[in-house]
Amino acid sequence: MSLSRLLITSVVVENRSVRDVARTYGVSPSWLYELLARYRREGEAVFKPRSRRPKTSPTAVPGEVVDLIVELREKLSATGLDAGPDTIGWHLEHHHGLTVSRATIARYLAKAGLVVASPQKRPKSSYIRFQAAMPNECWQSDFTHYRLTRPGPAGRPGPDVEILSWLDDCSRYALRVTAHVRVTGPIVLAEFRQAVAAHGIPASTLTDNGMVFTTRLSGGSLHGTQGRNGFEHELHTLGVLQKNSRPNHPTTCGKVERFQQTMKNWLRAQPNQPTTIAELQAQLDTFMAEYNHRRPHRSLPHRATPATVYTSLPKAAPSDQLEDTHDRVRRDRIDQTGKITLRHGGRLHSIGVGRTHAGTRVIVLVQDLGIRIIDAATGQLLRELVLNPSRRYQGTGRPPGPTR
Repeated sequence: MSLSRLLITSVVVENRSVRDVARTYGVSPSWLYELLARYRREGEAVFKPRSRRPKTSPTAVPGEVVDLIVELREKLSATGLDAGPDTIGWHLEHHHGLTVSRATIARYLAKAGLVVASPQKRPKSSYIRFQAAMPNECWQSDFTHYRLTRPGPAGRPGPDVEILSWLDDCSRYALRVTAHVRVTGPIVLAEFRQAVAAHGIPASTLTDNGMVFTTRLSGGSLHGTQGRNGFEHELHTLGVLQKNSRPNHPTTCGKVERFQQTMKNWLRAQPNQPTTIAELQAQLDTFMAEYNHRRPHRSLPHRATPATVYTSLPKAAPSDQLEDTHDRVRRDRIDQTGKITLRHGGRLHSIGVGRTHAGTRVIVLVQDLGIRIIDAATGQLLRELVLNPSRRYQGTGRPPGPTR
């Protein structure tokens, strides 16, 4: 039995005086008089707990603002864009002139049932975060898959294509995003050159260990040597520092990975799914404009857009030409036509030695373009040359035909 019921029963049923009951149970007579008055007005309702909510809440968010928060959440989600409390708060401030705290927005989203709890996600505090200090200090690159749609009302899944992205680490500015049937080494080199022509030469690049980016983990595919591919050769020529993530550590390239997630969410939300690479590229161009110039980025100061940060800060430049040389020692065997092969800059070259040495095992000493071919058994120098990268075949200069 509650104390209120005990006091009311003592006064009403036992006909005891208010002061006597108050003295017996240690309560204030004035409070007991007030409780009796409420009992006569409200009856049994006086025994139920009363709400402690204030009659007025001057700082409460108006109902129309709450409706606007929910509307923005649904609108942004439908278009495939980020719709978290930070993004909604930015739209409220810049497009509606309203300032609502992140916690308040999150509370109303949860109250409306629009938040899906993900307790299994790794906490962000456990990651080691890094960020370039200047635009063009580091470019991240990666490619991802996207499936086209077959023409027709059924909208059946079509062929799988790949999207190559170049992202500035400091500003998150999308430098170049292109669609291809398959991303190959020559395509990576060509798209990198296009990005350099539009935005300048970066100080460094950061990618994973895909063969289109690096051959450092090729494991002997180039006869036991780590020959540079075309992209690596281009970086070395421009003085750009190449950085690669450790195997099985995708979070190192997390910025471009997260960009690709945002991009694919936006693509999937489009009502007209692309049926060709040209249509996909048109949608990617539209997304880049939205992402770079109109969408606030929660990782940037004051939720600025990537274009604002990229254009407002001075650009980094590559350091002086790298002084290290590309040194290789490889073993080969002269074929029946008197040639060996050597890869340089991702391109395979044939080097003539002479048919008189066919079948001879040789050691090839390579330092950038300088090449020495030595008989592995006798140590005799068979040929010394400077490679001409523009020619596939490096002839001996002697007339063709058998030696006379």
